[in-house]
This record gives sequence, C-alpha cells and structure tokens, in this order.
Amino acid sequence: TSPEFTARYWHGVRAESDWQPGSPWQLRFADGRVADSGEIVESEPPHRLVIRWRNQFRADLNAEGDSLCTMEIVAQDDVAKLTVTHRMARPGSKFIEAVSGGWPLILSNLKTLLETGEVMMPLLFKPD
Repeated sequence: TSPEFTARYWHGVRAESDWQPGSPWQLRFADGRVADSGEIVESEPPHRLVIRWRNQFRADLNAEGDSLCTMEIVAQDDVAKLTVTHRMARPGSKFIEAVSGGWPLILSNLKTLLETGEVMMPLLFKPD
C-alpha cells in the first residue's frame, strides 16, 4: 500500500493514505495531479479494505458522484485470493464502465509483480 509500491503496478499512479477508517485517500498521477480521491470506509489489514471513491480528472465521471470499492483478500493454502468489487448506485455508470476496463490491467500487473518482481505493462494510463 505504499505510494512507491502502488506506482509500480498501477501504471505510475500512486495511492496515498494512512489507510485508517475516516482518513482521506487519493490516487495521484506521476505529475502530482489527483486522479481519484475519497475516504477509507473500512480497513481490516490484511483482509479487507473499503474505499469511497470519486474520479477527479474527468468532469463527466466526477459528476456521477462517489462509488464504493471493496477489496478482500482470503488465504487459500499457499496462495491468496483477491476480490475487488467496485460499485456505484447510479445505473449505467460511465465510471464503473471505465474502471471495469482498468481493474483487470492493474490486477494483472500486481499478480505478475508479486510472482516475478517485474510488471507486464509499466505505464499504460496517460491522463488527458
């Protein structure tokens, strides 16, 4: 969860928070601009993290409001199962459509980094 580590698998984007319930949370592009922001809703290391999440760099996505992202890790023998559920109460959300394409890339990068020490796709996201 350190900014330096998240930047490695999140295509240069850094996650910043102290990860305590009620604390602010941000994703920052390499140039320092805020990509997304929100608040830590729940934090039960190392098993569960729930974040209130809002896009900050696209006006159309920001206008949709907050989403809720839940990350859960369950140990299964010698491996871990990570489940990410990202929801928004708004039907047909463009934001959920956007993150639905981004999460597989980020999680694939994380898996490869943990297994090999390297990422598959170093820099993919380029802000507008």
